[in-house]
Amino acid sequence: MTRMTPDTARATSHALNTLARDARTLYARNLQGILSTVSLELPGYPFGSVVAFSTDQRNRPVILISDLAQHTKNVKADPRVSLTLIEGGDDIQAAGRLTLVGNVVPVTDNLAETAERYYRRFPHAIDYHRAHDFAFYRIEPVKLRYIGGFGKIHWLNADELCVVNPFPSGVEASMIEHMNSDHASALIGYCRLHGIEPRGLQPRLSAIDSEGFDLMLDKRLLRIAFEHPVRSAGEVRSAMVALALHARDLATA
Repeated sequence: MTRMTPDTARATSHALNTLARDARTLYARNLQGILSTVSLELPGYPFGSVVAFSTDQRNRPVILISDLAQHTKNVKADPRVSLTLIEGGDDIQAAGRLTLVGNVVPVTDNLAETAERYYRRFPHAIDYHRAHDFAFYRIEPVKLRYIGGFGKIHWLNADELCVVNPFPSGVEASMIEHMNSDHASALIGYCRLHGIEPRGLQPRLSAIDSEGFDLMLDKRLLRIAFEHPVRSAGEVRSAMVALALHARDLATA
């Protein structure tokens, strides 16, 4: 057996870390995907449906689904699912893809925090949830298949995607509230980092983690990445100030 040299080992580790980071980036930029469940109607066949999702404190997908939906009936009988996310673009074969394979479980722990995070992303779901027989479920990932282009195809472990948010829910909610209440102009500026002018819409923060934050423009998700991972509220502030200055420079260029 050929032994791996230290340089080769470092290069391999760096490549895998890059793949994992790219997979997390694609994941963070999406708020809906194709949920494949094991069909009850046609036993043994996969059944695909479109679902919206948020994430919990451990970055696992959370879905809000009705007891009347076929996919809900399917997962109650067999929890094995996959969730497929596709990067935008004209050529779907060249676009990045991430397939998350795992098990669906009802959310019973930290339900209030999970619901709060979901409603920050999808505020319109609050009334919808109350009016229908819906419940929160999360997907516990087992393995992930990431395709980021030629030569960027790999299976990833669940912990490479599900990085725990360093900010407790209360701290995260406080930072979000502060930005949404006191820094509306900065949020508009952040849209320019995506080349977007809000045109009368007021963007709002919905989530913050170590690698970036989620900015909602109506029902559209704009993911803003930090230049470097952050671990404290002070580092979040510094990173957001730097991004706001960059957005201002773009506006005056």
